Amino acid sequence: MDNWFSFYWFTLDTLRGFTWDKRPFFFLLPVIPFLFIFRWLLHTRFRQKLQVALPTRQLRWSPVSLLRFLPDLLLSITFTFLIICLARPQRNQERLEQSSEGIDITLIMDVSESMLLEDIKPNRLEAAKNVAHTFIRGRLHDRIGIVVFSGDAYGLVPLTTDYSLLHEYIDEIKAGMIQTGGTAIGSALAVTVNRMRDTPSTSKVAILISDGDNTAGNIDPITSAQLSQVYGIKVYSIVVGTEGRLPYKDDNGKIQYVENTIDERILRQIAQIGEGKFYRASNTLDLEEIFTQINTYEKAKITEVRFLDTKDYYPVYLRWAIVFFLFWLLTKSTFINNILED
Repeated sequence: MDNWFSFYWFTLDTLRGFTWDKRPFFFLLPVIPFLFIFRWLLHTRFRQKLQVALPTRQLRWSPVSLLRFLPDLLLSITFTFLIICLARPQRNQERLEQSSEGIDITLIMDVSESMLLEDIKPNRLEAAKNVAHTFIRGRLHDRIGIVVFSGDAYGLVPLTTDYSLLHEYIDEIKAGMIQTGGTAIGSALAVTVNRMRDTPSTSKVAILISDGDNTAGNIDPITSAQLSQVYGIKVYSIVVGTEGRLPYKDDNGKIQYVENTIDERILRQIAQIGEGKFYRASNTLDLEEIFTQINTYEKAKITEVRFLDTKDYYPVYLRWAIVFFLFWLLTKSTFINNILED
């Protein structure tokens, strides 16, 4: 019963909802009205001959005489439905399943006192934190961890997909949170390698943000970079800041000035050995652009599986074609076909 009622709705939705497997059959549709017109012309010619044969009988038009065309109309509808059946109306429902293999990413952030310099607004550390927030928002299926360092290094957040937790910890990062002074780049990279070496991910990335001078720690940065290469960890190194006499605020909020130098050599070597890239950011826009590029380079591989469910609806039209054909059989040899105009 549902198929009969659905005929009405399917007919209304034909142009929008259906695909047609045998669309060329639609070229037969214009033939039907021509056949109907031809049949009407034959009837008119027969009527004229009848008036000549029966001159004593006055033939007048009557609405009832239109019933003579009912069998032809039923047959035309039958042919229309048959042509639609031959065109094979279908409705396709596509289901898409996506699976992705996420990337393991560790953000290595320098929290030494030199990161408070304000050559990048509001200062180097806050600019790096802001860009880190934006970077995390752009990831979907990746595990991300955070390592912080100054004179020593430790893992602040393990690799996780809890991005809200990552944002909370990034907000809590501040200069001086590690008591040991200096900048231990080698130790920070070694902690990162230790955390990522046994992860099952096929793609591992470390993003190192520092002002460039390795002044502390017991592990040589080059040795740590070589370890990262052994464990398949790609290293992107970013030097932030400019050289010269730069301002910063001390603990009392007073503006102080310090002479700042930047050694790019170590971070360049780390990126080269770690098969990543070296960047230098002298302002906030540079830093944002760098993270945008890294975000473009490191994308998770997404596998798409499509399922196409095709359902045929020609049986609905075939049933109605049979119904109208039976009506045509009942009317073509009855009194309706013999009605004359009175």
